Amino acid sequence: MESALSEIEFLALSPNRVAVLRRLADERHTRTDLAVATGASQATLGRILRDFEERSWIRRSDGGYVATATGELVADGFLDLLEIVEIEGDLRPIVRYLPTDALGFDLRRFEDATITVPSGTKPNAPVTRVLEFLRTAEDVRVFSHAFNEGSLTVIEERVSDGEMTFEGVFSRSALDAVADDAGLRRRLDSLLGAPDATVRVRDGEIPLAVTVADDVVHMLLRDANGVLQASVDTDDPTVRAWATETFDDYWEAADPVDPDDLAR
Repeated sequence: MESALSEIEFLALSPNRVAVLRRLADERHTRTDLAVATGASQATLGRILRDFEERSWIRRSDGGYVATATGELVADGFLDLLEIVEIEGDLRPIVRYLPTDALGFDLRRFEDATITVPSGTKPNAPVTRVLEFLRTAEDVRVFSHAFNEGSLTVIEERVSDGEMTFEGVFSRSALDAVADDAGLRRRLDSLLGAPDATVRVRDGEIPLAVTVADDVVHMLLRDANGVLQASVDTDDPTVRAWATETFDDYWEAADPVDPDDLAR
């Protein structure tokens, strides 16, 4: 293991080494190609190529260089690790709020995700982000432990105007919270009467707050006290497939909302 760690350190300490090996693993390059692509000096590039040849990671080919089979293996493994560490760095500030036990996909699927956190000037930024999607989406599905006032307003207005189809599954506690708020109750009453909307209630727990707006999956993340801490959204197809399957599971285990349940 010690020698393997030394080789990892050898690569990690030089961005130029990583850049050269990455390019040679993809295809043959001349020394001039590599100098232009990396910006490395000829002296630095010469040392890198000699070090790689000594390790049998590259070989000369038609006036240039290309990775060997073991060079490709090292490049693939190192670049995978680099990608994982970059993703981990993005997720580190919010990982404590991610319901990881309920996520049925590899966190690497968040590679291109957008993370939105509240700030002093935009304390509601995560909600604002989901409203952006709701204002343009034609098909929306939601499964959540809570109703968001802003989301419910946009959904009700767009469904009523014939601009959106909507299906939602909510926890019983979310429904009770709506029933206690006259404004939200009127919005939900209107939504329940719309032909392009269907809402169901689940007695069991829903540990997530997920909106699927067309091809985008958006998650609101709260802490143990219910305080909004961040949101994550992505159009990754694997995450979308997970969200669709999870919604279907909750939908099958839920019951249609009885408008009488909202009476207070």
